[in-house]
Amino acid sequence: MLVLTRTVGEAISIGDEIWVKILEVRNGQVRFGVQAPKHIEIHRAEVYRRILAQLARQAAPQPQGEAVSP
Repeated sequence: MLVLTRTVGEAISIGDEIWVKILEVRNGQVRFGVQAPKHIEIHRAEVYRRILAQLARQAAPQPQGEAVSP
């Protein structure tokens, strides 16, 4: 993990297309903005984990009911 110290108004780049800019620091919280191309999805970690869990449930094989003979 790379750990950086930035002040309000400063930014970091991730590759050529993604920028993270520090917008505000107040009461122990940091507000930052992420600028990225539209084809790159950006989610909070807890939202991304829910998305992955939902995709895993959808991909799981569904149980088949037993065949009933007439």
